Order: sequence, then C-alpha cells, then structure tokens
Amino acid sequence: MEKTALPDHVYDTVIIGAGPAGLTAGLYASRAHMKTILIEGTASLSQIVYTDHVENYPGFPEGISGFDLNERFKKQALRFGLKIVTGDVSRVIPRTWGRIQGWEIRTGDSSHESLSCIIAAGTTWKKLEIPGEDRYLGKGISYCATCDAPFYKDKDIVVIGGGDAAIGEAIYLTKFARKITVVHRRDRLRASGILQKRAFESGRIEFIWNSKVEEILGDDSVSAIRIRDIKNSEEPKIIPTDGVFIFIGMQPSTQFVRGLVDLDENGYILVDSHMNSSAKGIFACGDCIHKVLRQVVTACSDGATAAYCAHLYLEELKGVAY
Repeated sequence: MEKTALPDHVYDTVIIGAGPAGLTAGLYASRAHMKTILIEGTASLSQIVYTDHVENYPGFPEGISGFDLNERFKKQALRFGLKIVTGDVSRVIPRTWGRIQGWEIRTGDSSHESLSCIIAAGTTWKKLEIPGEDRYLGKGISYCATCDAPFYKDKDIVVIGGGDAAIGEAIYLTKFARKITVVHRRDRLRASGILQKRAFESGRIEFIWNSKVEEILGDDSVSAIRIRDIKNSEEPKIIPTDGVFIFIGMQPSTQFVRGLVDLDENGYILVDSHMNSSAKGIFACGDCIHKVLRQVVTACSDGATAAYCAHLYLEELKGVAY
C-alpha cells in the first residue's frame, strides 16, 4: 500500500487540558518523541490549581498546594520538549490525508491538525441554578475559596455542599472568616473522615442539615440566603451572610465532543482500560472520563496510560509497530 505523506504541521497528538492528566500525558508523549502540542484553556483552569493543600499525593509528606504541584508537572513536561499553547477548544472534527484519518482541533480562529487527540479537559463547578446566583457572581458568590477567601476576613459566610470540596474549602475559610455555616441537603456529610473530623473540631464551622438554598438575596452584593428544610413544611428561613461559596459537585467539560464520542448520562466520556473513546484515535483521561475516583494520582495514571496507548496506536497507523 502506498504511504500517504503528511504535511509538516500535522502533530502526532494534540492534548486538550493542562491539569495533572493532560500534563502527565504531555510528559509521556514528549518523552516518547511524539510530536505533541498541549492546549491550555483560557476561560477555565484545572481544578487542582484552586486547591489550597494537597496532602495525599505520594512523595509530599508535608503536602503541597495544588497550584505548586501542577506547576511542577508543567515544568517537568516542558523539560522534555512539550509545546503548550492557550485557547479554548470549540470543536473536534474528523480530518483525512489520503488513507489516513486524523483530527482537527479548533480553538476560536485557529486550529491544530493531528493523527490523534487526548482529551483531558477536566470539569467545572456545578451551579445551583437558583435566583440571585448569576446576579451576584463576583459580588458575594464564589466557587473558589483559595481565590476569594481573603475578601471575607472577619466576616460571616455560607458554604453550600457536603463533599470533600465543600468541607475542605470550609476548613480553609476558617483562616479568614469569623464564622462559616455549612448548608447541606442531607443529615450527614459525604466528605472523607479526616475532613469531617477537622470540620467538627474547628469550633468555627456550624451546620444546617436537610436544607436547600432557594434564593440568594442582596442589593449591590450578597446579604442573605433563603433556605428551606426539605423534611418538613416550615416556612423558609433567611440566613444573613456576607458571602456564599458553592461546592455542590462537578460537571465534565466535554461539550465540544458531544455527538463525536460516547458519553454517560452525566456527560463524562466513556473509555476502556486503554483510555480509548468510541472514536478511533481519540483518547480521554482524568476527571472528564467516567470513573470511580477523581484524584490527582488517578489523573496522572490515566494521562500516562492515554499517552502510551496513543503511541501504540500511532505506530500501527504509521506501519512501524514493533
């Protein structure tokens, strides 16, 4: 079979996302001498950079900030020649060169062509979708304690949620706020045991159980929330507050591949053990895939696997497999 000559600008792989999964994939791909480019988002950053303290990543017994850990990943990947550009991916579409199929990854007015693609786009915070949430964004509403906690020194604030993110951020906020009130829909937390213990023992975190927030109130900025007990028919209560931090879960950043690869009911990309998606030549890894555990260490594992399997795929595609 006659081989098809590829244009010089065609990459072996394009990686979408600059969190632990994407940077690990970039490290492994570049180290394997694959022609690789990584696209780092401009509208959103990896969730890890917002994490104040990571204490369960192996090799850092004293812990490390999420931002610093991710910067170390980036520095190491760049050392092996990874090229990083910024842009927000809008579409991934099929592209062919003779008999060879690949992909075109579009970011606004530019695009990158590649034989394969590794999606490590991560997740974004879910919203409550209640009155006042959009109106007061940046005016008392936040989805990032690490970013905005200093604005609430000696003030009273509300944290909404009961998982690791909510409780971890509530604990971090005790360094600044006078009082933190956690509002949770259930009668117990979902967060890990060690975080629960720290929260209950902090002395500055109060809990309102079995309640949901119905509205965020204020004038120029947040001044209160309206909550309702979901287990009885009492009238809603007004809770005064200077700020609201919302941590009710994540949603995958996979809008640009809807209809291209198979997703689960929540929008996470379905992959096999080799990080293959349903589209040939598209791999996915990290928090944007359907999986049990979303942690830095599992994201790194996913990224390494995706890059390795993309390398094997390219060898088969180019007819140079060992």
